[in-house]
Amino acid sequence: MKISFFRLLTELSSRKSVSQLTGAFAKSRASRSLIPRFAKTYGIPLEDAEKAVHEYVSLNDFFTRRLKSGLRPIDASPETMVSPVDALITGMGPIKEGSILNVKGQDYTIEELLNHSPRMINYKNGFYYVLYLSPTDYHRIHSPVDGTIIEKEHVPGKVYPVNDFGLKHMRRVLSRNERLITYVEHEGGEVAVVKVGALNVASIQYVAPLPDLLERGGELAYFEFGSTVVLLTETGTFESRSDLQVGSKVRMGEKLGSFKRRG
Repeated sequence: MKISFFRLLTELSSRKSVSQLTGAFAKSRASRSLIPRFAKTYGIPLEDAEKAVHEYVSLNDFFTRRLKSGLRPIDASPETMVSPVDALITGMGPIKEGSILNVKGQDYTIEELLNHSPRMINYKNGFYYVLYLSPTDYHRIHSPVDGTIIEKEHVPGKVYPVNDFGLKHMRRVLSRNERLITYVEHEGGEVAVVKVGALNVASIQYVAPLPDLLERGGELAYFEFGSTVVLLTETGTFESRSDLQVGSKVRMGEKLGSFKRRG
């Protein structure tokens, strides 16, 4: 009964208009006074931020902050895929005949996650990571590979929470929420970077200008408040680090695994 009640409340509050109102306030100068309290509540290390706290003009400006140079070194090993974000791994593993199995007890299909894109066939038996960004985390999204953007798609949708409660108790939130999908071609094949919006995420924004050619660790996009990235690799192209598992924390630029050498 309790779970059903909270699910109902979440359904009612998951409309885009609610998140847009929250986002509008977060972008206003009136929200600036909340920055120190927000940082203290979530244990955000202010010394890591690119600018001093008083230089941020709104809560959103602080939330989408860059970090000081050198704080996120990019793994330079050949054929490496790096984490595009600071995050908690909430799901990972092989994709089986187009299905992502048991993410917090729920299954997803590549077809619905990628909005029925013809490119979904490339990922039918690939590998996936679900990377959750909490309010504490750095919220800029970087390229996991050196490569070329070959396609982008914006998928309208809901804004259900993508935290532990949302993933467990709301029906397939990763494929029902608003998404920004970027396909990147690289020497080892192709990857799909799926940015998933969430409750109180006013929007997902690409950096401007967005280059066609991406460097591994280069800026790609950012969340205005916390959310999730689903990272997909093509069939037969990738091998994950053996020590990573659901519950592992990763930082942007950290090695997730390696692409296999082509024939």
